Amino acid sequence: MNYKIQKISGDASFREFYRVKKDNKSSIIVFAKKEKFKNLIVYCVVNNILNKHKITSPNLIKNYYQDNMIEITDLGDRSFYEFIKNKKNKLLDYKKLVEIILKLQKIKLKKKYHFGRNKIKFVRYSLSQLHKESDLFFDWYLRYTVKNKNLNKIKKLLRKELNNIYKKLYFKNNYFTHRDFHASNIMLNNKKLGVIDSQDAIIGNPLYDIASLIDDIRIKLPKNLKDNLLKYYILKSKFKSKDMPNIKNDFDILSVQRNLKILGIFVRLYKRDQKPNYLKYLPYTWSMIEKRMKNPIFKKLNILFKKHLPLRKLKKLQKI
Repeated sequence: MNYKIQKISGDASFREFYRVKKDNKSSIIVFAKKEKFKNLIVYCVVNNILNKHKITSPNLIKNYYQDNMIEITDLGDRSFYEFIKNKKNKLLDYKKLVEIILKLQKIKLKKKYHFGRNKIKFVRYSLSQLHKESDLFFDWYLRYTVKNKNLNKIKKLLRKELNNIYKKLYFKNNYFTHRDFHASNIMLNNKKLGVIDSQDAIIGNPLYDIASLIDDIRIKLPKNLKDNLLKYYILKSKFKSKDMPNIKNDFDILSVQRNLKILGIFVRLYKRDQKPNYLKYLPYTWSMIEKRMKNPIFKKLNILFKKHLPLRKLKKLQKI
């Protein structure tokens, strides 16, 4: 039997990936020394849940947890992002991703799952969790882009208003949430769409994954496509009429929250992990935050930004 091992491009996590070719078959080795319980064990458990619900995900082939790695099935090397980025008419293909989100949201998680002796329990998105994520914006992005002695005071003011906004989220955290659902985390394999990078799954708001997909910072989708995708999701979700006024608010809040987090994560990747490639996404991330903050629900936050951290000033500081 002939073996060939090739390191393949990784992601924003601490994991490393290797493609192993054995004759005409291939598999993926996932190596994770840091956060290995989440990146290996939880990842396997979530993938198993997805596959049981007929959502294509990598299957576990062999567990080498004691050696900080697992072997999983190979879903190929072509992502939905690579497939779609230069395609003119994207609507029909993107609708297929919306349908995957709808399938995810039908999953009813058990209280506990077992993987060998390990117990895995999925938590719900909480107010503190939302803050923990958006705090990355203050602790990394602002820390390295804004020279202001009053940064802690500014953080306190903005965080207080974000807290008021998060409390206005209408939908309950009752839905399976992938938490990083975007075009680069969907693979094309034998004409099937497969979901990867699912180790951060949580029980959350139904608008989170759809906001992650539509306001994907890696690909610039036209406004009419974004609007049509949200309308398609709403139509297929069969929301009640009383829910309708709150859908757009929840979408905008979660999009802003997620993209503030992303600004912080990408600066952290640059400063801490020496991964400068992510900095190129910062300007578009800011433009999406600005667009979503046109919603009146952000009126006071906009005032605070203009007073203490003008977006124009922030956007001039993209070269960190």
